[in-house]
Amino acid sequence: MIRCFTRAAFCIVFPLAVGTAIAALSLEWAAHAQRIISSQQEKKTFTDAEIADGFFRVAFGAEFHLAGRVDRIRKYDKPVRVFIDNRASPDRRSRLRDIIADIAHRIEHLDIAATDVRETADIIVTLVRDRDLHKTITSFYGSDRAKEIRKAINPQCLSSFTKDDSFAIIHSNVILAVDAGRFVFADCAYEELLQALGPINDNDAVPWTTFNDDVSMDHFGIYDQYLLNILYHPAVKPGMSVEEVKALLPQILPQVRAWVGKINGLAN
Repeated sequence: MIRCFTRAAFCIVFPLAVGTAIAALSLEWAAHAQRIISSQQEKKTFTDAEIADGFFRVAFGAEFHLAGRVDRIRKYDKPVRVFIDNRASPDRRSRLRDIIADIAHRIEHLDIAATDVRETADIIVTLVRDRDLHKTITSFYGSDRAKEIRKAINPQCLSSFTKDDSFAIIHSNVILAVDAGRFVFADCAYEELLQALGPINDNDAVPWTTFNDDVSMDHFGIYDQYLLNILYHPAVKPGMSVEEVKALLPQILPQVRAWVGKINGLAN
C-alpha cells in the first residue's frame, strides 16, 4: 500500500492504510518546461520499440521509493465517471468536460464520462484558484502530508488514486488551478486526468509524452494515446507484472495501432 509523490523522475512512497498514488506538475513549470508541443508539430510515427519503452517507463515503477510495491499495472477495471467541483473563476468546467470527452473518444476500451452526481463519481476534479491550491491539498491529505508534498514537488496541479490489493484503482482525486492561463490549465488537466487513470511514473527519458515534465502540451498526444490504449486494452489486467505485459504486446500492439491510426486519420 503506497502513497507516491511524483515530479518528473522523482517519487517518494509512504506506507498507508490504503494504496494511494499522487502525481503533480510543479509550479516551476514555466521555467522547467523546455518544449511546447502542438498537435500540428507533434511526432506521429513511432516504432514498436519506442511505444513499448514509454509504456513500461510510465505504467510501472517509481523512481525513488521507501516502501510498497510499484511494479504492477494500476488501472480502473470499471466504467469511470468524473465529477467537477468548481470552486473558482474563471469557470473552466466546459473546457474540462471537453477534455474528458476527448479522452473518452481516443481510448477505445475505456468508458469515461463527466457526471453531475458526486456520490457515484470515481474521479473528483476540484478546480481552485492558484493561491488556494496548497490549502486545498492540506484539506485533502492533512497538514503533515501536505508539507511533504510541497517540499518535494511544490505542485501547480495534483492527482492521486487509491487502489485495492489487486492493484485496481477504486477512486481518484485531481486538483487543478484555473487561473494560470488556458494553456497551462489544459496541460495540467490532460496530464493529471491521464495519470489518475494509472500511468503515475513521470519520466524525462521519453521526449514525446505529457508525462515528461520537460514537455508541455494542451492536447492528448498521439504517443500518449498509444500508451493509454495499451493500458486499457482488455487483455491488460490490474496487478500484471512487466513480464506478463511484455508477453501480450505482440498481440496488443497491432490492435492499438489500428485504433489510434483510425481515430487520428493516420496512414497505415
